Amino acid sequence: MSGSTTKLEPPSQVALKLVVGLGNPGSKYENTRHNIGFDCLQKLHASMGSVTVQSKFESQIAKGSLGSQDVVLAWPMTYMNCSGRAVAQIARFYKIPTDFILVVCDDLSLPLGKLRLRKGGSSGGQKGLDDVLKSLGTQDVPRLRIGIDATPENRQTVDYVLSKFSKKEREVVEESLVLALDAVQCWMKDGIEKAMNRFNASK
Repeated sequence: MSGSTTKLEPPSQVALKLVVGLGNPGSKYENTRHNIGFDCLQKLHASMGSVTVQSKFESQIAKGSLGSQDVVLAWPMTYMNCSGRAVAQIARFYKIPTDFILVVCDDLSLPLGKLRLRKGGSSGGQKGLDDVLKSLGTQDVPRLRIGIDATPENRQTVDYVLSKFSKKEREVVEESLVLALDAVQCWMKDGIEKAMNRFNASK
């Protein structure tokens, strides 16, 4: 054996991914359009089995695995517009590079339930995503947007995104969240390009 003292990180650390769901904490915001990122993470968490959720880094986090992939799920508790502060703390602690982070959030520019994956770019006006990009210091952060429909002409955007889905809308959302779970797992296993090719074309 050589006398090298170089320390290698465990494989699990090298492969660790971070999936962040954006939303607002508290029961008053449950099932609202703006919290669809939180809803997606609940589906992911349920698929991981009985993985404990802990309060750390101004977030609720769960560390476990999906298939053969190690992952940290994070629900920032900082409220939507300050999400970046929490995400930066988690990424720094676990030494997760930005291309191993996936942000899940709502999108007003997409039809209800439509999925859109991107490997980078601007926030498109989504304030939570914008804060994450600013806190991480780069726009090269993969994201999964889930459509919530555009603001109706007779509504204010801030009120609309904080409103709850109707029963019929919720049925569409639940179907899209099942597809979103597959999209996240595809990203983890095969990378953003394959996930984009597969899920951006889906109806």
